[in-house]
Formats: sequence, C-alpha cells, structure tokens
Amino acid sequence: MSTLSTAAEAKVSAPSGIEQRGIERVMPHERAHIRVFDNFTMWLSANLVISTVALGALAVPVFGLGFWDSLGVIVLFNVLGVLPVAFFATLGPRLGLRQMTISRYSFGWHGAKIMALFNVAACIGWSAVNVIVGAQIVTAISGGAVPTWAGILLIALLTTAVSLYGYRYVHRYERFAWMPMAAIFLIVLFTAGGQMQALPTPVWTMAHVASLVSFGGAIFGFATGWSSYAADYNVNQPEDTSAKRVFWLTFFGVIVPCMLLESLGLGLTTVTAFGKAAQSGGGALLSDALQPLGGAGKLLLLLLALSVIANNIPNDYSAGLSMQVLGRGFQKINRAVWTLIGAVVYVLIAIPSAAHFNATLENFLLVVAYWLGPWAIILILEHAVFRRGRYDLDGWNTPGKLPVGWAAVIAMAAGLFGVYLGAAQSLFVGPVAGLFNPPYGMDIGFELGVLFAAVVYLALRRIELRGSSR
Repeated sequence: MSTLSTAAEAKVSAPSGIEQRGIERVMPHERAHIRVFDNFTMWLSANLVISTVALGALAVPVFGLGFWDSLGVIVLFNVLGVLPVAFFATLGPRLGLRQMTISRYSFGWHGAKIMALFNVAACIGWSAVNVIVGAQIVTAISGGAVPTWAGILLIALLTTAVSLYGYRYVHRYERFAWMPMAAIFLIVLFTAGGQMQALPTPVWTMAHVASLVSFGGAIFGFATGWSSYAADYNVNQPEDTSAKRVFWLTFFGVIVPCMLLESLGLGLTTVTAFGKAAQSGGGALLSDALQPLGGAGKLLLLLLALSVIANNIPNDYSAGLSMQVLGRGFQKINRAVWTLIGAVVYVLIAIPSAAHFNATLENFLLVVAYWLGPWAIILILEHAVFRRGRYDLDGWNTPGKLPVGWAAVIAMAAGLFGVYLGAAQSLFVGPVAGLFNPPYGMDIGFELGVLFAAVVYLALRRIELRGSSR
C-alpha cells in the first residue's frame, strides 16, 4: 500500500507522476506520508555508499593516525555532526516547510537567498565529485571499454530519473537501495576483515593532536552536510508525527552507515596487501578487497559504483528546491525543471574535470562544507532562544512578515571569518590554525566558525528585534 494517499498525490503530481509542489508549505490536511521509518531508510541509503568508505580511508595515509585514535574521532565527530541534521529533520512535519525556506525565519527574505545559493553550490559540487568517482570505477571495471564520460552520463541519468519525479519516488528508491549495498559491504568485510590490523597510535604530540582535530573536521563536515536538506524529506508527514521518533530515526539513519563504513575504510587501509590502493582512495581499496572473487567481485564493484546514485538523489532534489528560494520568479518555475538544470550543470562540470580529477577537488568541497556550521547554529539559536519554537507559518512567503535578516547575515559573515582563521587544508592554512603544528596547522575552522557566528548572532539579533518585532 502506498504511503501517500491517491487524493493527496493528485494535488501535487502532474499526470506524468512528476511532483508539482516546490517550496510551498504543505498544509496539515494535505499530508499523507505516514511511514515514519522512512526517516531512517532515507539517510541510511544516502550514506551507505563508496564516498563514506573513502572518507574513513583518509585517517592513516593522509592524517597519519593509528587505528584506535581514528576510531575515536569517527565516533565523536559523527555524533556532533549528526545532531543538527536530526534536529532540523523534526521541523519538517512540524512546519511543513523545506529546509532552506526555514532559513527565512532567521536570515529574512533576501538573506535566505544567499544561503540558498551556498546550498545549490554544495549540491552541484558534491554531485559532480560523486558521479566522477562512480564513473571512474565503471571505466576501470570495463577495462576502458566504457569511457568515463559515458559512465558519468549513465549515473547522472539514473539519478535524475528518480530526483526529477520528486518526494514520493525519492523515498521509494531510498527505502530499498541500502539492502544490496549492505550485503556487498558485508562481503568486503568478510574477504578483508581478517587481514586488518590495529595500527599503533602515534606518540601524543601537538602534531598528532592537530591531525586528530583536522580529521575530525572532515568527519563532522561530511555528517552535518545533510543539515541543509534535512526537513525536505518529511514535510508530507502529519503535523503530530512524534518529534522524538523523527529525531532518533534520522540520527541513526545517518550515524549508523557513517560510523560503520568510515571504520571499514579505516580498516582497509591497515591491510598490508592494500598498501598501494590506500594511497588511491576508497574505490581502489574496495577493488582490491573484492579481487579474490574474480568476475563476481567485478559485478559487486559495479553495483558499489552505482551506489553514488543514492547519495546524489538528495543533492539533485534539494538543489531544485533551493533555487525556488531565490524569489517568486524562481518559484514559478517548476522544481523538476531546476532539478534537471542542476543535473545538466554538474554533468558539464564533471566530464571535463574527470580527466584532471584529484584530491584537490575533494578538498575544495570539504572547504565548501564549512558554511554549514555557522548557518546551523544561527537557525538553532533562532529556534531555541528567540522564537522558542514559535513560527508565523502564514508569513513564510511574505517578506514583510519575516525578519529583516541583517543580524543573521552579519553573524554568518563573522562565522566565515572564524572559518578563515581556523581552516587548515592543503590549499590554505588560516592564521590561527597555523599557530598549531606549523606549517601544516590544525583545522579548527568549524569550531571557530560556530563560535563566532553564535556570539555575534546572540548580540545582534536582540538589537534587530528592538527595531522590528519580526
């Protein structure tokens, strides 16, 4: 039985089945998505992918960590990163609004446009990276018979076929996509698990601490990257849906695959026979792990390459919604059109980039994720301190009923300045980050970004409210 009633679907779907609703608020009487467990499977499938393995595989070869200290970082920073995602997910059923639309209640009509553009850039960027990684594996498996550009087109077409149709089909796909991936990753663990070693923890020096914190920043950024999408995937659930259930289902939906697969990636880098592959990333490690299975291993690796579809579907769908936040003119254009345009854009970026694809592009996208910390703390403070959970839901699309937003914009700028001071990437080391473990630095960009944004917003939002009650 469908989790969306026929009557409700008729109001939001064209004859083709493509979802017509965009960022418009879903009224309580229109909601018929009663399967609360979808809050778990949605994020389980989106994170049970190669990209998650590749992140864990950075700990030893890139950050020079041991096994147990890396495992501790994976646990701690995933918990911290997933908390905002789970909290924002509770606002979907409660408000009936998409995540970037909720930003209007902090940033105002115009400030939310800036945040929407940030989100669109992140969505398209990650989609490009994921599709390149998947396509390169397809090319390697085929022995070059399938060129990378063809693999990119194939994966993009399969992804767009789901995201284009919208909410209902996104959930249908993600509800089952995790099952074959879970089975394959268990096979990988079975074939390689016995060869994994508990590499010793390096001596505790400032350099080691800096590496721990920097790796933690990467883990945090990956997990909290879903914050700007969180409410998009349960706005059709009833208003009285248990916030507690939504929170914990979302929390475990993200944290379970992230912890398990990042730990798997970490473990694979400790296998002596995979030494060369450890320098190349998650795809090469998985290829080596499945090699003993021969032709069956190649088939499994192909399925793993296609796992990026589950990760890219939320990117594509939410990018289309974010475009509508740019104003009423953008809102008049159907969400599906923006989703299609976004897919075309990331394919046009991915095809020429694939020939020169390296860690620099991935590092760039980790830098892009820095904005999420300041953005998230501003929304959380607005909800908990200034609104105390109360929203004028009739004013979601009326500039005059929304905050002016200057306090949030300035706080965001302050947060990004904190990021500048504390970032430590291969491309750039901030002045404060460089004080620790020079010349490599210690990445505290997320921490300083959140701190600066929180302090400034707490001060300026009060001043903004004195001049306007909005």
